[in-house]
Amino acid sequence: MTKKYLQFSLKLFIILFLFCIPCFVFAVSALNETVQTSINTNLNNVSPYAAANETSAATIVGSVVKVFLGLLGIIFLILIIYAGYNWMTAGGDEPKVKKATDTIKRAIIGLIIVVSAYAIYGLVSGFLGTSKTSTLEGSFPDRSEDQAIG
Repeated sequence: MTKKYLQFSLKLFIILFLFCIPCFVFAVSALNETVQTSINTNLNNVSPYAAANETSAATIVGSVVKVFLGLLGIIFLILIIYAGYNWMTAGGDEPKVKKATDTIKRAIIGLIIVVSAYAIYGLVSGFLGTSKTSTLEGSFPDRSEDQAIG
């Protein structure tokens, strides 16, 4: 049992590693000459004591929460796929089918919890104003230009 668990853990780590590598690639697109000269001109006009970009603790915590919930969602999706594979390869063996269906049920419950947590996080951060784009933005109609009836 521990050998299977170790193999599964290694496969899961490799899959997660392959999915997460593109998140850390900071590729810079090629800039055309006008953009490059504009950047150089603006950089030359900046004083040596220019203000740094400030990032609040709430923004950092929000980013960490988003990444954490995203990874949990990926893990639960991989569990659903793994359990589906086990179900298809069970060959009618009742204990294997039961184990696979239980895994699918638990993974779906976990995925629902993660999606709910992400929605609650978005709602709370939108109300508190800690996110740059509110989740409620555009949810309510703009009543400033309503015309009177009649």
